[in-house]
Amino acid sequence: MITDRLYHRDSFVRAFTASVTDIREASRADGVSIWQIALDRTAFYPTSGGQPHDTGNLRATSRNGSVLEIPVETVDEDESGQLWHFTRKPLQAGTAVEGEIDWPRRLDHIQQHSGQHLLSAVFARELNAPTVSFHLGESASTIDLATQPIAHHSLQRIERIANELIAEDRPVAMRTVEPAEAQQLLAAGALRKLPERQGPIRLIEIADLDLNACGGTHVRSTGQIGGLLIRSVERVSRGFRVEFVCGLRAVHAARQDFELLGRAAGVLSTKADEIPAAVERLLAEVKTSAKEKHRMREELATYHATRLVVEEMIEDNLRLVCRMFADRDREYVKTLASRVTASVPRTIALLASTESSPANIVLARSGDLEMHCGEIMREALSNLGFRGGGSPDLAQGDLPPDEVVNFLAMMSRDLRYYFAETKASD
Repeated sequence: MITDRLYHRDSFVRAFTASVTDIREASRADGVSIWQIALDRTAFYPTSGGQPHDTGNLRATSRNGSVLEIPVETVDEDESGQLWHFTRKPLQAGTAVEGEIDWPRRLDHIQQHSGQHLLSAVFARELNAPTVSFHLGESASTIDLATQPIAHHSLQRIERIANELIAEDRPVAMRTVEPAEAQQLLAAGALRKLPERQGPIRLIEIADLDLNACGGTHVRSTGQIGGLLIRSVERVSRGFRVEFVCGLRAVHAARQDFELLGRAAGVLSTKADEIPAAVERLLAEVKTSAKEKHRMREELATYHATRLVVEEMIEDNLRLVCRMFADRDREYVKTLASRVTASVPRTIALLASTESSPANIVLARSGDLEMHCGEIMREALSNLGFRGGGSPDLAQGDLPPDEVVNFLAMMSRDLRYYFAETKASD
């Protein structure tokens, strides 16, 4: 028995009576079953057409007067067109129930879905931008438009027109037509597309604006949408995605934005309308500070390199500067290695930063030494199961902090041995 869908005739039905026509166990895990209940009539909307399902309760009264409350968690439609209400409590076929949907959730979905119809119609009429998909999310909704980039002033105009149409409180009507009539409407250009389904087709019409095939829940007039706010636009594979909110969501979003602006103004010690200028000043100051920090880092690394070179004497025709720093970041250690090997000949810098995990190892050489730092680093770390590499002049790799001391000792030994053998062969 196919369920009578009350929401198709009136999206504002909140409560109803019905009888259980079928029940089956959908799944069972850890001793808990999920049941699917079919009713002869329902106001619960199933997930369909980009709109999420309703939630609510079924209520059954036993012969002794006790009342069983059964939360409806999900509503789905199977391939045969039967609606199933998913619950955690079973009911016997033939049981009389009272159903009540979660009205705030339904009203929200009504406002968002009707707002989508209106917004899509305005985009199509004003910018020749057809909607190719729609998604109604928990906090915002989106439509994907097959169009070229949309200018900011065009978005503002679309939003203004949409809200003017909402303020006009135009009637929104529903009617059901046979497939032949629907095909005639499509051929005449009154309909943009038809659903892939058999039987009568439900049409939603916004007076003098839009006629669309749709099985969702909708307002009775555009004024019930309550307002529309475009939040963002981003490029997607098929064109551009427009995020929007309607009705009470728009009020909530505006309130959040206002509070965020107030907090930002307080932090910046300025007025809300002066925030952009204040942020621009801060960014300029940050940019100047970053340049000054970079200059000071370069100078410090140069002085530091000079000190390290003086501390290490050439031994067997090689100066090997090997150090570990717990209070220097990897960028500074890299700069320091470059400065060390650029200041004097016959020099290798083997430095480590253990300020964060993983630790960073840097190997650099002066230009007069014949060795490939990248190949040496890659081989040494791969032997330990880690990765590293770089150019002939400088290489890097990461290690767990507790392995740094042994790695530096091993590399120092191998490098001295390599250059000692090279000198002997010369």
